[in-house]
Amino acid sequence: MKNLIIVGTGPFAGIAKLYFETYSKYKVSAFSVEANFVDRSVFCNLPVVEFEKIENVYDPSDFEIFVAITYINLNHTRARLLSECKRKGFGLASFISPYSFRGPETEINEHCFIFENNVIQPYVKIDSNVILWSGNHIGHHSYIRDNCFISSHVVISGFCEIGMNTFIGVNASVSNNVKIGLNCIIGPGTLVKKNIADDSVIQIKQSDLINVSARKLMKVNHP
Repeated sequence: MKNLIIVGTGPFAGIAKLYFETYSKYKVSAFSVEANFVDRSVFCNLPVVEFEKIENVYDPSDFEIFVAITYINLNHTRARLLSECKRKGFGLASFISPYSFRGPETEINEHCFIFENNVIQPYVKIDSNVILWSGNHIGHHSYIRDNCFISSHVVISGFCEIGMNTFIGVNASVSNNVKIGLNCIIGPGTLVKKNIADDSVIQIKQSDLINVSARKLMKVNHP
């Protein structure tokens, strides 16, 4: 077993603990958050340690770290904490679900978390600090750069490039040969068919709410 510290005490941190301990050889020993955000001493029955002092409590030569922070501050918070972990001398953990598919000739760099039912086709390159939530399709020869967060059921077609720090919402689709710039937000349900410049935001209007009750529409007579 490898000793692991998880940075964060939110829902993702709890899920990460469960996945690491269920599907990998890591044993989680503690959680950590920055001093300004410490609001408890225990999380998931484990101690919570101030991030600023963590190397004084846990020897970096004996522990690895995973930063379980989502897309807060467009992924920059996770990237900053990851950089601090490296500076403190900790090794970086990754998780790749045994229920994901990874084709031949793929490259996945350090500190990534890949949930179940992701399909990563041949010749895909994924840089460091990338999170793929469940059920995505990453097409052949595509490249996901550092610090991205890909939500569930996203389709990235072949020969695409996703710029650093980008967030892609659920059920979004990216057509073949499309390049998305740095620091972009691709909203849920969007279709991206052409290149997108840095710092772009794409969203679609929410579906209309019909001015009739569902019960009346479906002729439901009972309470």
